[in-house]
Amino acid sequence: MKTTIRFGIAACVALGLCAQAMAHGDEDHSKDQPTVAAKAPVTTGSGAPQELVAAQRLADGSLFVPKVVQHQLGLRTVLVDLRETAATVEFSGKIVADANAGGVVQASQAGRIEPGPKGMPTLGQRVSRGQILAYVRPQISSMERGNNQAQLAELESQLAIAERKVQRYAQLEGSVPQSAMEAARIEWDSLKKRHTALSGGAKALEAMLAPVSGVVSAVHAVIGQVVDAKDVLFEVVDPTRLGVEALAYDATVLDGLTSANAVIPGGSLELQYVGAGRQLREQAIPLLFRVKGGKTSVAVGQPVKVIAQTTQVIKGAAIAQAALVKGSANQASVWVHTAPERFVLRKVHSQALVAGHVLVSSGLAKGERVVVEGAGLLAQVK
Repeated sequence: MKTTIRFGIAACVALGLCAQAMAHGDEDHSKDQPTVAAKAPVTTGSGAPQELVAAQRLADGSLFVPKVVQHQLGLRTVLVDLRETAATVEFSGKIVADANAGGVVQASQAGRIEPGPKGMPTLGQRVSRGQILAYVRPQISSMERGNNQAQLAELESQLAIAERKVQRYAQLEGSVPQSAMEAARIEWDSLKKRHTALSGGAKALEAMLAPVSGVVSAVHAVIGQVVDAKDVLFEVVDPTRLGVEALAYDATVLDGLTSANAVIPGGSLELQYVGAGRQLREQAIPLLFRVKGGKTSVAVGQPVKVIAQTTQVIKGAAIAQAALVKGSANQASVWVHTAPERFVLRKVHSQALVAGHVLVSSGLAKGERVVVEGAGLLAQVK
């Protein structure tokens, strides 16, 4: 019984080997490699395969960015709309105080600083026009003091003689001509006024008055400080009345200026064009704009970029300034969304429009989609 079972197993093995040999014929399989099963794609948390999620740069320079990556980068696009817009020009400027709403307080003579009725003014303190900010006590030398005392002594002696003369004429009233009595009184009054002026002038304090109503923007004096004539002690500015002074290097744009705005951190200022000077300053023509809208969070002397609209009209697309990136040749470029998962870098010609926006005059067609948020992240795709 056992012999029969062993024979059957051996026969089956032999038949299997023969069948395999017959199926492959005389082929040589000595160099065959074992077959490796294809790996299943690794999935991400969103369920999408990892090889489909990775963004990559294609051979033509465009980018393949899957929808999942677009969402992660926070990309946002807008449709291009070409329309006619006023051409703009840019100027470099700075914030200045209105000539009628700001001023300085200067000492007219050398002296020592003394506090005013309310003490010394501080930065940001609101003051009214004509308010006493401080006093300047005149400083005189020892020689000037000696000469002053000598003049006072001489005036006092002359004043005593004139007073006795008036008293004597009063006793002789009727026998002394009226004209002589009047002349004596006039001389006596004159000497008294001279004595008062000379004695009070040496001790008088010069009041430093606020030239305009506003806030104290600069303090250059402390109690006890000795100052010279023409020294600037305080500066007062009305923060609700400011202007912008800019420099224009092309005189041909002056006649076509209309409205303007100044770019500042976190926003912009609406400006009104006032006029231009006709005398060059730093090889440029100075321009003056008035800030509209009341109180602003800017300081006098702060540099700003002025964007002024002209009467010329140019056709282009208004897009956010964040859409502009630097291309390979350091040229202004934008990312165009040409397909659901494809982005192409396009060179454009742009100019400032308003704060935070530019006008693209060439390089874009109507209906195209431009990336306005996250454009800088696309440039990092390798």
